Amino acid sequence: MKKNLILLLAIALCLPVFAGPKSKAKKDTEHYRYELECAGNGVQGTYLIKVWSYSRKAAVAAEQCKKNAVHGVIFKGYTGETGCVAQRPLAKTPGVEEEYADFFKDFFSDRGDYYKYVSLTGATQEVIKVGKEYKVGVIVSVKKDELRHALEQAGVIKSLCSGF
Repeated sequence: MKKNLILLLAIALCLPVFAGPKSKAKKDTEHYRYELECAGNGVQGTYLIKVWSYSRKAAVAAEQCKKNAVHGVIFKGYTGETGCVAQRPLAKTPGVEEEYADFFKDFFSDRGDYYKYVSLTGATQEVIKVGKEYKVGVIVSVKKDELRHALEQAGVIKSLCSGF
């Protein structure tokens, strides 16, 4: 009995060490703290956006930019800048994220389906130190037409022609 208790205590003390950066990365980015801005005009069916993500590690923030870009296109949209047109979010109904929480949990999991709809443009990333965190900006392309179609198929958003 004592050996089991000692073994359980040893395992419990070691778990945070093994959880390491992955759990820290999730904690840093789980609240979707990011900013979107237009980065120009993408090819037809895509948005070209600059995403700014925050984390205590620059590499974590850079990787989260892809997820944040898709999240922003679905739920936030972005304002227009010089030469860019403002874009409304794909999900126009409030509460969609909570209503379809199980769907979005899988969709935004590490290497989840969101990954199909975003790609880096090859532009260099910007890294700014802000207090104890890094603010990392990356330009990405989001396949908004394909993303819209996937969300319509899943029943998360209404199709564009459903109102007619």
